[in-house]
Amino acid sequence: MNEDETLSVGIADLPNQRHKIVSRNGAALTLMLCGESGLGKTTFCNTLFSTTIKPHMDIETRRSKHMEKSVEIEITKAELEEKNFHLRLTVVDTPGFGDFINNTGCWESVVEFIEDQHESYMRQDQQPDRTKIIDMRIHACLYFLRPVKNGLRPMDLEAMKRLCKRVNLIPVIAKSDMYTRHDLAMYKTRIAQVLDYHQVNIYKPSMDEGDPVFQRQIQGIINAMPFAIVGSEDDIQTADGRTVKGRKYPWGTVEVENEEHCDFKQLRNLLVRSCMLDLIQRTEDIIYEQYRQEQMQVRQYGEPKLRTIDNSKFKEEEENLRRRFTEQVRKEEARFRQWEQRLIAERDSLNKDLEAQHVQIKQLELEIDRLKLNSSSRKR
Repeated sequence: MNEDETLSVGIADLPNQRHKIVSRNGAALTLMLCGESGLGKTTFCNTLFSTTIKPHMDIETRRSKHMEKSVEIEITKAELEEKNFHLRLTVVDTPGFGDFINNTGCWESVVEFIEDQHESYMRQDQQPDRTKIIDMRIHACLYFLRPVKNGLRPMDLEAMKRLCKRVNLIPVIAKSDMYTRHDLAMYKTRIAQVLDYHQVNIYKPSMDEGDPVFQRQIQGIINAMPFAIVGSEDDIQTADGRTVKGRKYPWGTVEVENEEHCDFKQLRNLLVRSCMLDLIQRTEDIIYEQYRQEQMQVRQYGEPKLRTIDNSKFKEEEENLRRRFTEQVRKEEARFRQWEQRLIAERDSLNKDLEAQHVQIKQLELEIDRLKLNSSSRKR
């Protein structure tokens, strides 16, 4: 036993203890995939974890979803294991988001779902028994942007404004192989400028000043934001004989994990290898605490949450009911007016008959008076 071990009291072993606890208990990660259909969200999720987490939606199901004209919430759970470490993964998808001509308020049901998870956790945390808490709080929201040249669409900007207040927001440029390197660099710069100008706070990992290697890795992740990715679940052969995940085109091959081709590797480092615990911790210590403080300031203990937004599907049903009710009231009012006019006409007819009979009675009374006069004059 050396002198350092003799003088040590064991405090330096706390990280090792923490490592054992985390290894034994595993971790739970909840990701939300937000963006319109067809941007490769399912492909990205399956590529990220190198397994089939979410099955692809067939054409008929996709068509039926579009007919419903509402944003849905689909939850997929999976248990992953790597080197005896268990990860309880939950993926929340948002089919129908941004898929229609009029997308006003399409983000409301997504924001409502995120807030409902904070609300559910807060209510469970207030109970006497907290050993069976179900935690579905969203640790990261990947917002997939359609590849366009004109910057952010108003819908995407407004949605990210709302989401960044309730979740770790990570914008992702989908299908980035549609750009040249020059156009992609300009597009990423333009998006970063727009987000900064409109004060959309995206997630940026914290730097560890004591570890220069980790610092360089985190700085590389920050420099790659917003991430431009290419997704593929297919194995292809490169010109030099390597088997990689990627896409093959007539003009060449795009490798998913090649940093020269896309930022998929940097995004995976952020979500899994370098910043997973930071995402979880930030959700717990900052985002959830901010929500809890806001609710505690405006609500009494045990008081239910005030619901300020409604699902767009329910809004449409409410509007249809209101329209039908208005139409029914209009019909009843028209029927009532017709009935009133008939009553007025009958009243006028009866009044005329009454006046005619009154005139006849007056004439008869005059005739009677005249006859009485004639009779009295004859008697004299």
